[in-house]
Amino acid sequence: MSRRALRRLRGEQRGQEPLGPGALQFVLCEDDDAEEGTKRGLGSGRHRGAEKEGVRVNNRFELINVEGLEDEPVMCGEQSDRMLTDPVAPRSRGRVKRNAESKKDGEAGDGTVPTEQSNSSGKLRKKKKKQKTKKNATGEASDNGLEDIDRILERIEDSSGLHPPGPPPLSARRHVLHVEHRHLNPDTELKRYFGARAVLGEQRPRQRQRVFPKCTWLTTPKSAWPRFTKPGLSMRLLETRKGLCCFAFEHSEEYQQVQHKFLMAVESMEPNNIVVLLQTSPYHVDSLLQLSDACRFQEDQEMARDLIERALYCMENAFHPLFSLTSGACRLDYRRPENRSFYLALYKQMSFLEKRGCPRTALEYCKLILSLEPEEDPLGMLLLVDHLALRARSYEYLVHLFEEWEAPRNLSQLPNFAFSVPLAYFLLSQQADLPEHERQSMREKSSLLIQQALTMFPGVLMPLLEYCSVRPDATVSSHHFFGPDAEISQSPALSQLVSLYLGRSHFLWKEPATMSWLEENVRAVLRAVDAGDPAVEACEGRRKTLYQRAPRNVHRHVILSEVKEAVAALPPDVTTQSVMGFDPLPPVDTIYSYVRPERLSPISHGNTIALFFRSLLPNYSTEGERPDDGVAGALNRNQGLNRLMLAVRDMMANFHFNDLEAPRDEDADADGEGGWD
Repeated sequence: MSRRALRRLRGEQRGQEPLGPGALQFVLCEDDDAEEGTKRGLGSGRHRGAEKEGVRVNNRFELINVEGLEDEPVMCGEQSDRMLTDPVAPRSRGRVKRNAESKKDGEAGDGTVPTEQSNSSGKLRKKKKKQKTKKNATGEASDNGLEDIDRILERIEDSSGLHPPGPPPLSARRHVLHVEHRHLNPDTELKRYFGARAVLGEQRPRQRQRVFPKCTWLTTPKSAWPRFTKPGLSMRLLETRKGLCCFAFEHSEEYQQVQHKFLMAVESMEPNNIVVLLQTSPYHVDSLLQLSDACRFQEDQEMARDLIERALYCMENAFHPLFSLTSGACRLDYRRPENRSFYLALYKQMSFLEKRGCPRTALEYCKLILSLEPEEDPLGMLLLVDHLALRARSYEYLVHLFEEWEAPRNLSQLPNFAFSVPLAYFLLSQQADLPEHERQSMREKSSLLIQQALTMFPGVLMPLLEYCSVRPDATVSSHHFFGPDAEISQSPALSQLVSLYLGRSHFLWKEPATMSWLEENVRAVLRAVDAGDPAVEACEGRRKTLYQRAPRNVHRHVILSEVKEAVAALPPDVTTQSVMGFDPLPPVDTIYSYVRPERLSPISHGNTIALFFRSLLPNYSTEGERPDDGVAGALNRNQGLNRLMLAVRDMMANFHFNDLEAPRDEDADADGEGGWD
């Protein structure tokens, strides 16, 4: 039983205990002899504990809990010392000083020190020295141990030949596509540019009324949003293979009904129908994506971004417990329509962040999208990651990505990587904090790579100089290698890639130092061409062999990027298709988890006008729609009808009923006998 409980049982209060014979001497002592006598007279374990810690106490109620602290093990040296000494030091610091001064005076006056006191002080000093040495030894050992953990693991792996599970490229991809949570928040980048006070100035007064929702990484929920309730969207784990976890979003039956209503609203081509649907289902993802595009076309960027953030918040709340944004080992199959919404929401959010002036955050989103399916790359993020890395001044990351993926992915055959990587090397060589030999090696590496890029893609130079408003030299413009023939001889697929890169990244080359470096290497390439370098002929053969036709993911990326020069270069078979904002260019091998229910055909309604317009379509059938066609089949059949209805609507808008009036005979009007013929 504790002493406090005993005092309460006896009816005593704290500080009311009877004082011993040496109590007054303990309180009023001034010299060391009186203090030593007091300690011997009292003889309590409490003061022995205080003496063990080396603390002089003049108030007998200061170290009540010393016994409990005395028996506890020392976990951390500094923290344990602070816990034991900090409560006493502020109150007894002055008295300890006075005691130390009186001790010096006593030693100077008497010249003798009591043996017991000297022995006790010697023991205290020895104990202190031992504790300090132990703490230093353990601290140094722990620091060295933390530093050498990676080296020890590397030695074990090298000696035993053990490696992490999975294929060898997985570790490199995880490292290259590593996503940091703090860089997914644009406020982190804005604080670095403008300061925390400028970014969080409007948010601080609202913190008192703030309701703390579920913690999310992609977005921060806003108070103006509708109250979140689970809309029926969830995620499940499909399989685990070679260290990769494959996930898929799922729609509940209620969510499927809302999805069917959304498809009907899209077919009606009326945005107000989607607004009405969002009033009843405020967190339907595809409706939010489609309405965001409508707001963006109407120049309402703030509302468009808010709708995308709401869609991301809904999908993040549906994540599987094992789904990780940063591991790089989680996969989402783009062939499943339920997963495409997450891809598109991330891409649109990345575009808004880039326009907002947050390229570092946009680069993190780009890596996240690429990590969801890096082999297939359904949105063509390899055509964009170099641009964002240069804008964010992450030159080291771009160089590291190129070195890791050049061998397995052949990135140098993409015009954007062929020109962006040497530019990154050149910009690194311009940094003054690097040693001179490193800067020189990077400058040589950049010159070698840009000469290879100009040899492989000669049709890039003249449009790039035109974008930068630079007039080339007569020897360059009149040369057959960089002349108009170089641009005309490119295949349509290669012209599309070049247009995409120049329309997006041409302003990165406008610096005078960059232009002078480019001019030097252009002249070096011309000398090699005139000398008959065999590499020139080899690059020409590769250009004719490759770039026959761009894959579907490149076309999808061009449509989403909305770069005018690249969109104009799309092939006719893509431009004639109707593109839906919530699902642009769906894959041919789509995996449907549920199908759209059969709708009543126009024949059952007896609608003659609708039947007439439907009969004009090439895929008209009197049997109506088949239920096994799925959602995509119903959409494809109705796209032609929608285009036809639009044409009829435009024709009716230009139609005037006055045109139906028959010409009147002037003579008949004069006689008063006019009328219809």
